[in-house]
Amino acid sequence: MKMTRQLLVSLVGILFVLPAYAQDSAKNAAAPNLAASSSAALLKQWNEIGRKLIAMAEDFPEAKYDFKAAPSTATFAERMIHGAAANYFFTNIALGQKAPSDEDPPRAQFKNKAAIVAYVKKSFADGAAAIKSKGDKGISTLVIDPFAEDVPGNANKEQIRLVDLGHGIVEHSGEVYGQLSVYYRVAGMIPPESRPKK
Repeated sequence: MKMTRQLLVSLVGILFVLPAYAQDSAKNAAAPNLAASSSAALLKQWNEIGRKLIAMAEDFPEAKYDFKAAPSTATFAERMIHGAAANYFFTNIALGQKAPSDEDPPRAQFKNKAAIVAYVKKSFADGAAAIKSKGDKGISTLVIDPFAEDVPGNANKEQIRLVDLGHGIVEHSGEVYGQLSVYYRVAGMIPPESRPKK
């Protein structure tokens, strides 16, 4: 009889505890991760597209660096240089420096593949460092949009949030990545990101 009473009390206790435990587990399982801050989200995207372009720069054969996907296009090397140079429209402005020239550095400035790979790596590392140094507060500041059209007779320059400029450069890098993927395919190769994962 004593055993039955203890068993009954234990069963009743379990019946009250299990639903509460199940509710806590469901709440924890359903709770979403917190959204990344503005600077963390930009840094993640910046580093991801940087990783993809660096992988291409390192992977593409040096003998094909001056390959053109079509006669009217730039070479693989020139497109890679262009993508890296564009990063400085964000980085320079983030650091309070003058925007770079609209002209990309000439191909002749880079002696070989290693020099271009180093330039691409540096451009993404410099941008990542600028994002980290600005933080969430600094990344939200207004800057002059380096790509806004000058309107004759209008002395006011168009402004943009620094974070939006950064996302615009990330998008541009994605476009360069897409173009270079075509270079791979036309050259009979598979881009690193499209290869089967081991």
